[in-house]
Amino acid sequence: MSRLKIATPNKAQLTVERLYKDLERRIIASPPGLCPVDLQLSFLKMCHAQTCGKCVPCRVGLGQLQNLMVDVLAGKATLKTLDLIRDTASDIVDSADCAIGYEAAHMVLAGLEGFREDYVYHIEHGGKCSCQITQPVPCVALCPAGVDIPGYIALVREERYADAVKLIRKDNPFPTACALICEHPCEARCRRNMIDSAINIRGLKRMAVDNARANTVPVPEKAESTGKKVAIIGGGPGGLSAAYYLELMGHHAVVFEEKNKLGGMLRYGIPNYRFPRERLQEDIGTILSTGVEVKLNTKVGNGEGEISYNRLHEEYDAVYIAIGAHTDKKIGIEGEDAHGVMSAVEMLRRIGDDDMPDFRDKTVVVVGGGNVAMDCTRSAIRLGAKKVGIAYRRRQTDMTALPEEVEGAIAEGAELYSLNAPHRIEADENGNVTALWVEPQIIGPIDAWGRARPIQADVPLLRIPCDIVVVAIGQGIETRHFEEAGISVKRGTITAMSDSEVKDVHGVFAGGDCVTGPATVIRAIAAGKVAAANIDEYLGYHHVVPCDVEIPPVSYEDKEPCGRIQPGEKEAGERRKNFDAFECGMTRQEACQEAGRCLRCDKYGYGSLKGGRAAIW
Repeated sequence: MSRLKIATPNKAQLTVERLYKDLERRIIASPPGLCPVDLQLSFLKMCHAQTCGKCVPCRVGLGQLQNLMVDVLAGKATLKTLDLIRDTASDIVDSADCAIGYEAAHMVLAGLEGFREDYVYHIEHGGKCSCQITQPVPCVALCPAGVDIPGYIALVREERYADAVKLIRKDNPFPTACALICEHPCEARCRRNMIDSAINIRGLKRMAVDNARANTVPVPEKAESTGKKVAIIGGGPGGLSAAYYLELMGHHAVVFEEKNKLGGMLRYGIPNYRFPRERLQEDIGTILSTGVEVKLNTKVGNGEGEISYNRLHEEYDAVYIAIGAHTDKKIGIEGEDAHGVMSAVEMLRRIGDDDMPDFRDKTVVVVGGGNVAMDCTRSAIRLGAKKVGIAYRRRQTDMTALPEEVEGAIAEGAELYSLNAPHRIEADENGNVTALWVEPQIIGPIDAWGRARPIQADVPLLRIPCDIVVVAIGQGIETRHFEEAGISVKRGTITAMSDSEVKDVHGVFAGGDCVTGPATVIRAIAAGKVAAANIDEYLGYHHVVPCDVEIPPVSYEDKEPCGRIQPGEKEAGERRKNFDAFECGMTRQEACQEAGRCLRCDKYGYGSLKGGRAAIW
């Protein structure tokens, strides 16, 4: 009897595995703005290379699809070619013997339907692509505010922290806020992924603001006064960003804020342990130093003691609506009105006003899986709750919260009840919450966004005893007064065009959460910046915000593989006791090494951030 051997990968198999990893890294690092037809052809070629070649649909059909798509890209196709591509792909879907052929052809059909206009443009314009690549550097393209990220990383490496803050502030007047709490979409497709892992961009931004506080770095010189006045409704990140840029352009910005402090959701939606209030004041103080006028405790509406929107429209040369999303959303289940049920908005607003809820010795369950739910969870722990749980209807991997936020909550003692959808809230005879009943789920079909959809499990309901239920499933926008004044509102949000101007209303602009629905801080900032530029154009000007920072030249050292620096945090058992900031910044050694990992895509490769001086608007 022959002896069996343990199978181990041979050299060829190991090489193939490395190639797969390399391909995966390149896909991750693919920048936005790629030609969709060309990208689809590349995937089709990869699928064709994986087929066994035994069946005609895969071996011949996929090859013919490639030839047809090459004709489209080369300008040799006609509109009839698109019909032939559709028919060929449909035949392959119906007759392929394996998933490779089926999925490859199905992908072609989906693309032909999803971006048919791109196919047609190639055909009608001799193979030219309709995709206008204006900012192909991935990190800059994915930053909603368009901050020159490679530039300030290079400045941090040379320890020119004040210049780095100036460069950031050219496009984002909240450098401190984004250094501490930004969701860093810029890192998603960092080309450093092709070598090892993305640059810690947010960490380097924090290095800059920690060593050159925003309120110590002077703002650019203001343009000559235009005599124009702009009313801004809302003192959150979007409204204050617009006010900052309008003041620099020479227009006078007046901010109307309903609450007694500025900051919006930066103050009333983000706990102190993530974003200390004194650090928020650094950014706000800098913005106000430009001459922005603020009217606190002033609500725009139709009630007694409120300023009407129509009055602002009449008295000011332009109006920008940036009211944010500050109302809560209901789950719509039995018992939601019981004593002990509160919304995330209410809870975080009280914390922002230093009116701390008393959770001592209470059992708290937070419903939701986003970053706001994690903020409520970690805050409840710090408020003295004896036990905190998170009820979420999907899996942990499906949570929309940043992974580090979820991991941080669990490390601090939170218990995760995943795949459990809220069913009803149980209360005692006095109306006090006693438990949350949930419906156990099983993971089901994949939806259009690639997330597995939960479906109800065939098991009994589960009772989770608790004293407090915090609902963190989203926020809404209070638009009633604006709708009554003639502002177009659709599905709970203000209808604004791409240039931020409100539909059918001259001189009124809107942006941020009240237009898009609840989104990130950096998106609100970007909306404020765009609105300021468009208001400036509406008023008859074309100002630019200058920035005279000299960006360091590119160094020519080899870029060897190197691990990503991840700043430390205070020990979980210690940080859970208070609302003090828990994240640690980088050391100079760490920041220099991390900044040195940047590939400077703005200088090497196809990028539009060319030249040695920072670009202006």
